[in-house]
Amino acid sequence: MPDSDNTNTAKSEQDWKRELSPNQFKVLREHATEYPGTSPLNDEKRQGVYRCAGCGQPLYASDTKYESGSGWPSFWEPIAGAVETSTDHKLAYPRTEVHCANCKGHLGHVFDDGPQPTGKRYCMNGIAMTFVPSGKSG
Repeated sequence: MPDSDNTNTAKSEQDWKRELSPNQFKVLREHATEYPGTSPLNDEKRQGVYRCAGCGQPLYASDTKYESGSGWPSFWEPIAGAVETSTDHKLAYPRTEVHCANCKGHLGHVFDDGPQPTGKRYCMNGIAMTFVPSGKSG
């Protein structure tokens, strides 16, 4: 897995294509969405950290993950400074897109229908992330 550093934003499209699987490339670099219910991360229950599959940036602690019933891994809060948002106008209504603050890879969207304490549902594409269990380096 790549280490988190600022050199990732300077990669060319060809670099990304070499480093990512075709499906990871579609999601992280072309803003696609994986089919709901297809990510093994939906069923991940261990303690650890979810990282960007593109650059290794830590994104979400496992204690912020919850079952939203959406078919995608969902979290109520990212690690401070790990993600950024922008407005996505691809559908008939605007949505808030979430991307990695380091490599700018598309991760998913955030909605205002999550649990407390934040009321947010960070609905992430599992293919855009990796999971590192506690006690293992990433």
